[in-house]
Amino acid sequence: MNGARSARDDPGQDFSALLEDSAEDLYDNAPCGYLSTLLDGTIVKVNATLLGWLGYRRDELVGTRRFTDLLTVGGRMYHETHFAPLLRLQGEIGGIALELRAAAGRRLPVLVTSKVKTGGDGQAKLIRTTIFDASDRRSYEEELLRARQAAEHDRDRLQRLASTLQQTLLPPKLPDVPGMRVAGYYHPASTDQVGGDFYDLFPLTGDTWAFFLGDVSGKGASAAVVTSLTRYTLRAAAVHDPAPAAVLSALNTVLNHEHQGVIKHFCTVIQGLLIPDATGCEVVLASGGHPPALLIHADGALEVLDTPNGMLVGALPDAHFTTVHTRLSPGDTLLLYTDGLIEARSARTTRFSEEQLQAHLSALAPTSAPAVTDALAELLRQFGQGVDDDTALLAFSIPSITHHG
Repeated sequence: MNGARSARDDPGQDFSALLEDSAEDLYDNAPCGYLSTLLDGTIVKVNATLLGWLGYRRDELVGTRRFTDLLTVGGRMYHETHFAPLLRLQGEIGGIALELRAAAGRRLPVLVTSKVKTGGDGQAKLIRTTIFDASDRRSYEEELLRARQAAEHDRDRLQRLASTLQQTLLPPKLPDVPGMRVAGYYHPASTDQVGGDFYDLFPLTGDTWAFFLGDVSGKGASAAVVTSLTRYTLRAAAVHDPAPAAVLSALNTVLNHEHQGVIKHFCTVIQGLLIPDATGCEVVLASGGHPPALLIHADGALEVLDTPNGMLVGALPDAHFTTVHTRLSPGDTLLLYTDGLIEARSARTTRFSEEQLQAHLSALAPTSAPAVTDALAELLRQFGQGVDDDTALLAFSIPSITHHG
């Protein structure tokens, strides 16, 4: 008939025909491998999918080989020590990663699920195993591992670079000041980023020594550039005019000129002079927005050397800086620190306050510069992950007659 349509012309019938595939065809050509074995592992049934993956003929496996014959040496050991005992105990086991040996010697990574089939009498008769090709998953995992190793290598390089750059921003060794003990310490909050904390001590003319300690805003390479500029400027300015307030004013001018009136980085700094004599040391300090220096007297009394109204350095073109004078006597210790110390947190997330720091220092008296920096370094290590910002310490002390620590 001219108007008749054959089954070939009807896509609905084609789809219905696909749904009517036999169970045997679904088993044999499934997208996964199927394998049935006796309890001793002898293969009694295998589908075409698994045969195609492995490159075997059916008669090369059925009735002649056991499942363990298809495994690599390591896979057979795992099967004997873990897979088989758990399968006997639980009756099924799933998602086990193994490798099968193909006919040409190629290894095929697979995921294996096995289940014990019982008969009408409840006795175990067969083991049915489903096998999924894990080649793509293995490739993905290997690629992920390579990416992770590359990332770890890059991080190691970054950490070495950050450490090297940080070392260039600090003096390799503090010089000896006659009649005094000096100590410095730097505690990085991160091994991946360069911090902006810095300190230095260097001789001027005669018996006068200059020092500074500060903290540039921000982290990373840009902060390191400003830190380097700051250290160079402070040293050069102190040689030109050693008065601490004048040195900070010079730095303020340089930072404002460098940024062309746009605040990119500013810093807090304490600049000072040491003038040792036969009975101790005269100290002159100027501060720009920095936490005050602390003077620990030999008797445990603690003096806060505040410099009121000292403004941030580099924030405003006409910043004002104030100066304070003090004296170190035998047994006294002067400590300068950056705010990473008083912003650290204990395990209870409680911030380590200035009051706690002062009490901690008073309990150390009579002490010395190395003893103070060692004690605070240990404190910072105890804070662990509670330290969010880098910390720099710089301390000076006059040895007492009875205490030489």
